[in-house]
Amino acid sequence: MRSAAPPIPEGFAIPPGLDTPCLVVDLDRAEANARRLGQGAAERGVVLRPHIKTHKSVALARLQLEAGAAGIAVGTLGEAEVMAAGGIDDIFIGYPIWAEGPKAERLRALHTRTPLVVGVDSVAGARLLAAAVAGAVTPLRVLVEIDSGARRTGVTTPEAAAAVARQARDAGLEVIGVFTHGGHGYAAPEARVGAAADEVASLGAAADALRSEGFAVERISAGSTPTGVLAAAGQVNEIRPGTYLLGDRQQVVLEAIPPDSIALIVAATVVSTSVPGQVVLDAGAKTLTKDRAAFLEGFGSMPAYPDVVIERLFDYHAAVAIPSGAEAPRLGEVVAIVPNHVCPAVEQFDDFVVSRGGEFLDRWRVDARGRSR
Repeated sequence: MRSAAPPIPEGFAIPPGLDTPCLVVDLDRAEANARRLGQGAAERGVVLRPHIKTHKSVALARLQLEAGAAGIAVGTLGEAEVMAAGGIDDIFIGYPIWAEGPKAERLRALHTRTPLVVGVDSVAGARLLAAAVAGAVTPLRVLVEIDSGARRTGVTTPEAAAAVARQARDAGLEVIGVFTHGGHGYAAPEARVGAAADEVASLGAAADALRSEGFAVERISAGSTPTGVLAAAGQVNEIRPGTYLLGDRQQVVLEAIPPDSIALIVAATVVSTSVPGQVVLDAGAKTLTKDRAAFLEGFGSMPAYPDVVIERLFDYHAAVAIPSGAEAPRLGEVVAIVPNHVCPAVEQFDDFVVSRGGEFLDRWRVDARGRSR
């Protein structure tokens, strides 16, 4: 059964005169979020390498670097190409790239011009990576991916990690460590503590297995916003959260971020009140997306109207149920929506409005929008 999120405080001021629907980023809050996690990582003696799939913005990646991040993580070769073109030169592709055809050519080109580390979880994948960069001046560096419980990608035993590492080394790659993603921390509000412990234990065992094979394990990397600094323990020396910078509704429910740290909202206009007990917004599935965790009710929250439920989405309409006696927004009003999952919502837009205290500052590009390959 889905439950409503804890209240997200009002206070996100929307600049006037916006053409909705649009994304608005409060720069004060984003900067505070970047500093908070940068300081948290430093206090625990680990490297912060944020995943930029949340915002896909060179400007926001630079903000994170200025707040203490050592480099960035990306999910695709395309994202890496965009960030490198933007002048960011410490990039980890946390994905088992299958380097055939155009991807092999693109990987080689990128490897020749910027420091790059790539994930790998199979012998066949390692051999393709090595073939793609054969003859390069410097070997391609890789991290072996470990499945710590998310059941997505990654080897499932320390022995398998060691086997992939040996074959990668034999193929000519430079194995520098291991990484994982504690994605099972998203399962429920109480799951993140256990998922972080799984990350720490799985990575430690895999690192030990690589050392037993003669590898100098430099990087032991955990990553997700729910597990966050909880995974900065044991042998882990790097964390890769992403959503923390902008925040979203599910992260608040998971208690991964404080409710008042939401730094992005969707600004939408009430375009219809013709059906009793309902208002309709101009932010539908092509804005908010239909991503909804099992523990959430509705497709986002409206902090100024905490009792309403965004219960149905069409391509360009959001039908919002107004319970009896609840306050409702008026026709033509611009409202703030906190999306359930910010990452796919950002992907729907070419740019976002940047503001401070409700004052319009600029529009920043979602530079890597659409770079999913």
